[in-house]
Amino acid sequence: MTVTYTRRVADARLGTFSLLLLRWRGSIYKLLYRELFIFLGLYYALSATYRVILTEGQRRMFEKLVLYCNHYSGLIPVSFVLGFYVSVVVSRWWSQYESIPWPDRLSSLVSCHVQGADERGRLLRRTLVRYANMASVLILRSVSTAVYKRFPTMEHVVRAGFLVFGKFSETGEKPQVVGHNKFWVPCVWFTSLAVQARREGRIDNDVVLQAILNEMNTLRQCCGTLYSYDWISVPLVYTQVVTVAVYSFLLACLIGRQFLDPAQGYPDHDLDLYIPVFTLLQFFFYLGWLKVAEQLINPFGEDDDDFESNWFVDRNLQISLLSVDEMYNNLPTLERDLYWNDCDPQPPYTSATVEYRIHSFMGSTFDISMQKEEMEIQPLEQIKEDVEVNHSTPLLGNLSRLLGLQTASFTRSGSRFNLLRRRGGGSSNNCFPLYTHPSLSPYPKPYNPGLSWLQQGEHDSLDPDRDRDLDFAFTSVPFHGRPGFYSCPQTPIHSVPMVFPPCPRRGPQRAPPRTGQEWERGSGLLGAPPHLPNSSLPPSLWLNDESAGGQVDQQSRSRFSSPLTPDPQTNPLSSPSRFSHPLLLSPRRGTS
Repeated sequence: MTVTYTRRVADARLGTFSLLLLRWRGSIYKLLYRELFIFLGLYYALSATYRVILTEGQRRMFEKLVLYCNHYSGLIPVSFVLGFYVSVVVSRWWSQYESIPWPDRLSSLVSCHVQGADERGRLLRRTLVRYANMASVLILRSVSTAVYKRFPTMEHVVRAGFLVFGKFSETGEKPQVVGHNKFWVPCVWFTSLAVQARREGRIDNDVVLQAILNEMNTLRQCCGTLYSYDWISVPLVYTQVVTVAVYSFLLACLIGRQFLDPAQGYPDHDLDLYIPVFTLLQFFFYLGWLKVAEQLINPFGEDDDDFESNWFVDRNLQISLLSVDEMYNNLPTLERDLYWNDCDPQPPYTSATVEYRIHSFMGSTFDISMQKEEMEIQPLEQIKEDVEVNHSTPLLGNLSRLLGLQTASFTRSGSRFNLLRRRGGGSSNNCFPLYTHPSLSPYPKPYNPGLSWLQQGEHDSLDPDRDRDLDFAFTSVPFHGRPGFYSCPQTPIHSVPMVFPPCPRRGPQRAPPRTGQEWERGSGLLGAPPHLPNSSLPPSLWLNDESAGGQVDQQSRSRFSSPLTPDPQTNPLSSPSRFSHPLLLSPRRGTS
């Protein structure tokens, strides 16, 4: 009974949906033609009464009633109430279809895992799928009027072959199941028979048995869902509200949409017509919408678009018995396919489908065309220089990208110095800073004891000689070595582990403060911490001849090389007597 028009809308062409308006079976005309005739009859009866029967005073009263009904008919929220109701009904309708039990998967499992080509094995397989079909027949008989008319009593179910008469008379009338739906009884029989087949060795292992029982539980869940949908309907109050809203609106339109005498000068009544075109369209839309919900709220009836419940019964029984009996161990002969030695099979096309053959989609970027010069591989050094130029002129680079221009490759004069290359010649191992600070540059300035650490950096930034070698300071120095980047310096790699002096045990008393002379004697080459304002040494250490104002000689510089063997005389870090306390944990000079 389902009306199918899918083939007619396969191609979207001119008048595809318009041709569907000419269909009668399952159409809205078939649902509304009775109500439409009733509405038109009542409308023309009121119109004839107003024009012919009523007196002049009665006409004035009727005209006031028409204006009143037309004004307040727009206050009824028909679209909102009806739209939400229809959406709920449509979702419920499709969920009911998805809950229809299909025994195909269960039949495949039974045919695969219930072994035995003898009569006993065949009897087990056919009985199992017959119980599954009986459960679906019982639930469809409970929810569908068409199936109930086909099987009005249990005797009809027995005569149809779904149930043996002995079992029906023995278990179907027990007191504990009387008064309840019995669709679950065949499911219990199915599980008991499956366990018996496992004991007989017809089912190989318990895993297969569990798979069969799980599939049976899925089918039983579908039956229970249909039973719940039939039991729990859309709340009656909601259906009543929607029905009252639609019919009250149509009743208001029946009176309020009458054409009045144009001589009276009422607003929006300048014409006197006999056919209310737009009123009929509103009637068609709203009442047709209500009829859609009325037809879909229970799809197990006998309407044009209801489900074919009896076809489900016939189809499921035929497919399940065929899969477990006739098709059991009935395999086609194994033969080589047509493309046995073809690594790229190409199925043929007919003349009507040649135009639909297309090439495989490789990706949207495969259509991009590039010039030969753009595909040349650039050296890494050139790429770094282009990136630095783009960073130095961000506005120009953004403008070029906006206009779609290609960024020119600029070449800067002069050679780049490596980070470890010593300016002015010499070893490249002696210009690595231990601290990074805004006041530090490849040419350290004399430390001003009257300025703080941050003030010293600001003072150095105003020096005109500071920017004379920015190319050296920013092109090759990594982040941890650039001025202004506060981070821990890299740990130098030594061939021998560094030896630190043992720290004394921290007693209950604090160590006495150190004087300025002790700082000068104890600091040595490493210098005072940067937070000491009265120190004459710079706040950081540069391991080259030009650091600390040239105060580090060749002997001191050699102490910070990487010797193969530790020497207390040449390596101050290996001497435990040089420092008595950790350098950066000592108190300030002149503080208690």
